[in-house]
Amino acid sequence: QGPLVESGGGLVQAGGSLRLSCAASGRTFSSYAMGWFRQAPGKEREFVAAINRSGGSVYYGDSVKGRFTMSRDNAKNTVNLQMNSLKPEDTAVYYCAGRIISSYYSIAVKEDEYDYWGQGTQVTVSS
Repeated sequence: QGPLVESGGGLVQAGGSLRLSCAASGRTFSSYAMGWFRQAPGKEREFVAAINRSGGSVYYGDSVKGRFTMSRDNAKNTVNLQMNSLKPEDTAVYYCAGRIISSYYSIAVKEDEYDYWGQGTQVTVSS
């Protein structure tokens, strides 16, 4: 088991909600900028959301803006992704990613900026 483990995926009808969680091991979680990415079959991995070390700044991809909310709890070493108003096009494997970063305020939005990845969790939205 790696340093990041996702959970919460599943099957949901269009318009429904799911909450993904990512648990991190180790004592330095507050030093990580975190992100969520997703990959649908036959498509490239896509940026979903990212959060800075404190949780005070969050950035979303255009396709999920207004529907998804990313948060983190540094005391519990977890990040969450609340997904509302789900659409069939949200169907994908969702990955949690982490990067140790010195800046307290910076957000990482590019896939190659991240050092650690979870194994992924499947989200399927039926129409």
